[in-house]
Amino acid sequence: MQLVPETTAFGRHETFALRYGWLTKGFLALKSDRKIFESDDATVQLGVGKNMVTSIRYWLRACQLLETNSTEPTDLGNLLFDPDSGLDPYLEDEATIWLLHWLLASNPKQATTWFWFFNKFHKTNFETVELVDTLKEYVSENVKTKVSPSTLKNDISAITRMYTKSKTNGKLPAEESLDSPFSVLGLITNTHSGFESSPKYRSQLPTAIFAFAVTQFFENLTTNSVPLEQVMYSRANQVTPGAVFRLIESDVVNKLEDMISLIPNAYELRDVAGQLQIFKIGEERATDYLSLYYTSSTQEVAS
Repeated sequence: MQLVPETTAFGRHETFALRYGWLTKGFLALKSDRKIFESDDATVQLGVGKNMVTSIRYWLRACQLLETNSTEPTDLGNLLFDPDSGLDPYLEDEATIWLLHWLLASNPKQATTWFWFFNKFHKTNFETVELVDTLKEYVSENVKTKVSPSTLKNDISAITRMYTKSKTNGKLPAEESLDSPFSVLGLITNTHSGFESSPKYRSQLPTAIFAFAVTQFFENLTTNSVPLEQVMYSRANQVTPGAVFRLIESDVVNKLEDMISLIPNAYELRDVAGQLQIFKIGEERATDYLSLYYTSSTQEVAS
C-alpha cells in the first residue's frame, strides 16, 4: 500500500462518481455471469448506460472487490458481497462504507487520486482549482506516466461529488440525484467558498474497521512496531490509517486502546523513551476483525 510511480491509474471511472447500489449490483451480476461486463446485454442486465457499465467495473476494482486485471472476485469481495454468505452484500451497515473507503484510499494502483487526497493532501479548507493544481504538482513529481489536466480535473470532481452531500433541486433524474455511499461519512463537507476536510474525532468509525486498517498497514511493513506518528501521518507515499480516516491524534490513541481490548494479545501500546509506539505481537489477520464485528452486529440485530 505504497505509491509505485510506474503503476498508477487516473480517470478510469468514465466521469461517473460511485453511486449507491452499484457495487452490489455489479458484484451480484458478476457472480451470476463472469463475463457480464463484456456482454452485449450488460446495459440491460445492470440497468445503466454503456459507459456506466465500464464505470461500475472500475469501482469494483478500485474498492478491491475485483482483481485488478480480471473479473475474478477478490477474497475480500466474496467475504463482503457474496449473495449467499457475504457479511453485508446489500451495503446495509455503515461500517462497510467505512471499510470500502479504506479499501479505496489505500489502493494507489487503481485509485491514485483518492490515495493522494486522503494520504498526502493535508490542507483543511480548499477550492476545486487548488485541488487540481496541487494534484498536478504531485503527479509531475511522483508519477512516471503523463496524465492530462482534464483527467486530473475529472478525478477531483469525482472525489468531491462522492464525499459531499448533493444539493438536489428536484429537477435531476432520480439516478443522478442519489448521493454516493461515501457522502454519509462526513469526510468532506461543502463550505460557502469550497470544501473542508479536516482531522476530527470520529465516533461513527467502528473500532473493528479501524483495526482492519491498522492490521493491513502492518502487513505492508517490515517491522512489528511503529511510533504513533507513523499511524497518524503518511510518510514516503505510504497509506496511513490516521490520514485516511481523517482522525485527530487523541482519537487514534483511543481507537488503538479499544482495538487492543477487542482482540487481546494482538497489539500493545508502549511508551518507549517518551514516545508512544504500537507493537504487533499476535498473528491476527485483518479479516479476523471483520468476522468479529459482523458476527456481533448480527447477534445484536437478532436479539
